[in-house]
Amino acid sequence: MLENNPEVMNTLAKKMGLSDDLKFYDVYSLDEPALLAHIPRPAYALLVIVPMTPQWKEDREAEDATLGDPVKYYDGGAAGKGDEPVIWFEQVIGDACGSYGFLHCAINGATPKFILPGSTLEQLRNDGIPLAKDERAQLVHDSEGFEKAHEAVAGMGDTPEPTRGHSEHGGHFIAYVKANGHLWELEGCRGGPLDRGELGEDEDVLSPRGLELGLKRIINLGGTPGERDLRFSCIVLAPKET
Repeated sequence: MLENNPEVMNTLAKKMGLSDDLKFYDVYSLDEPALLAHIPRPAYALLVIVPMTPQWKEDREAEDATLGDPVKYYDGGAAGKGDEPVIWFEQVIGDACGSYGFLHCAINGATPKFILPGSTLEQLRNDGIPLAKDERAQLVHDSEGFEKAHEAVAGMGDTPEPTRGHSEHGGHFIAYVKANGHLWELEGCRGGPLDRGELGEDEDVLSPRGLELGLKRIINLGGTPGERDLRFSCIVLAPKET
């Protein structure tokens, strides 16, 4: 399991083949402009880890029950293979949700132009685009580059390693990216990518609307401000400071 902090994810990004022109930064506030001023814009992706509260669990189950076929973009669906608005990988490797979250941040929206030629990221993205859902999952499962990069950073950070195999009771990594004018929620253990709504040309994932459609939507499931579970971590992928 990975710790959700910039040091870990920037190291993973380097090993997987993302250009140094992008960096992860801590998000110290979702509302205070002064505490967001250190982050260069646009913000390309948010990587968050959120605890599985009873409210969120109930919301996920209700949402999944009404989605119909959440994998409509795959296996000959409406968009067809390779034409879907985002590239999503089902998680089939245990205790690797952080690396899947990073992968979803790095290969979608505006970030692919920062992927280095010949890298693991380029291989996974290019080889994965024409594949169906199960084939994509197997591609990541069999990727030696993905495995080595994950293992190289798994021991970083200050958080004691949790008990393996119990991620369903703890935090879930989610990637939020802007692609095709929409905010997408990408989590490998859901049924597929989730379209959370439209964003304007001047709105990014860290804009007020981007946060309301994404991370704040989960936080607000907890009810009143005094009842909400704020045990979440949030970092953002954005341009390198100049």
